[in-house]
Amino acid sequence: MSMSTSDPGETVFQGIRLRFGSTSDFDDLVESLLNAVGHQPVAIDDIARKFGSWESYEHEVQSHVGPSGFMLFAMWNHGDWIRKAGIDRRVLRVVIGNPLIAITMLRHDVTAGLFAPVELLLTEEDQGRSALTYVVPSSLMVIGPNPPLQDAAKALDVKLAALARAVTAA
Repeated sequence: MSMSTSDPGETVFQGIRLRFGSTSDFDDLVESLLNAVGHQPVAIDDIARKFGSWESYEHEVQSHVGPSGFMLFAMWNHGDWIRKAGIDRRVLRVVIGNPLIAITMLRHDVTAGLFAPVELLLTEEDQGRSALTYVVPSSLMVIGPNPPLQDAAKALDVKLAALARAVTAA
């Protein structure tokens, strides 16, 4: 029996989740992150439509990058809706990225775009503490031998870990 082109190909891989605990309270952690990536989501698709050349796009994108090297794309407040189900915790899912970093990976494998931009989860913890959790990008993007992709993804890992350390520091 042959597989049709609509049958999915399966690749098993293992992601690595990192959790950075913080003695800061949830509001302070959120504020620290937004100070690093920007307080307003960047309409990145609009920028792509408005700027025709890579050079003009790159210049415009750079103007939106926060001090961390990343920009804010989206936020979902899980805490608002999980409360309705009886879970009284503040939880914020945040999507951050930078197309100028993403292209260093996508040029070696466009399917790395499944995990770029990256997602963070900020959680309220017990005793006024908080945490920032994410999955290491290279553990998701590099699923076969591809040294250039591995190098670019590892560079993103380093940048993301530096951001996580900075915003979770008390």
